[in-house]
Amino acid sequence: MPTYDLAECPLRDLNRALHEVTEGSNDITFDVLNPRGAHAVAVGVDAPIRVDVHGSVGYYCGGMNSEGVITVYGNAGPGVAENMMSGTVTIKGDASQYAGATGRGGLLVIDGNASSRCGISMKGIDIVVKGNIGHMSAFMAQSGSLVVLGDAGDALGDSLYEARLFVRGSVKSLGADCVQKEMREEHLILLQDLLDRAGFTDVSPSEFTRYGSARELYNFNIDNVDAY
Repeated sequence: MPTYDLAECPLRDLNRALHEVTEGSNDITFDVLNPRGAHAVAVGVDAPIRVDVHGSVGYYCGGMNSEGVITVYGNAGPGVAENMMSGTVTIKGDASQYAGATGRGGLLVIDGNASSRCGISMKGIDIVVKGNIGHMSAFMAQSGSLVVLGDAGDALGDSLYEARLFVRGSVKSLGADCVQKEMREEHLILLQDLLDRAGFTDVSPSEFTRYGSARELYNFNIDNVDAY
């Protein structure tokens, strides 16, 4: 198992090694020590590898992740898993603002709280937050799911498109065009799957409220729903 101690080697060496992993490689699990808030750790992973980061990171950790399984045993700065394509990013602590922004796929799990604008402009990513989220989360979120086991701040889902929002706790206020919606059987099944994948198996989907778009701020046609 390759180990990179960022107190002794440049971050560039780690990211280069992650990018150079090829199909059939034996080195598919990486340990990262002493990140000390470094920025852009494990950015651009494009292989089914595992990266365990032992400590807190700065901004854009796990950005553009594709297939990788990245776990941060600490907190994460702004933009964690930004524009993620696939794979899984797990933050064992708290995440700063715009976690999972513009994410197109994969699963982002935050064991602590997430700050403002969590899931902004999400485009297919699934985000599960065990704690609370800040204001303007899921702003202009287009597709994917945001699951919050705690509370949500002001203006949740402002200018929302077709992303699905599930909140277990209270919502301080809803943003423009975001409304409470019926929790149908299909949503309970979807939510149960997301909770299971995130490791929160002791929580029932029936405890959540679903929110979505009122579809009054954009030109929506139900005949083209699969394209949204």
